[in-house]
Amino acid sequence: MQRIIEVKDGGLQSMLGKKITLFCMIYIYTGKLIGVSEDHVELESPLLVYETGELAVGCWEDAQKLPGVHRVMRAAIESWGPAKC
Repeated sequence: MQRIIEVKDGGLQSMLGKKITLFCMIYIYTGKLIGVSEDHVELESPLLVYETGELAVGCWEDAQKLPGVHRVMRAAIESWGPAKC
């Protein structure tokens, strides 16, 4: 049995208004997190990352703009964190 402790400033909601990167089942998305619902998140000025380059250094090797606000299903997100550029 594990005890789950909810952290006040944790979770996707804590990143609202900030640039975030979502590592999903197939693709990597990055952009400003402007919305979080029970089933999806919304990114403003979204980019779809096709080639990362070295993850610890610089910006994405190849990232393409997506039109308008883009929504990503939360069930597809494997991990997330602050955007690197």
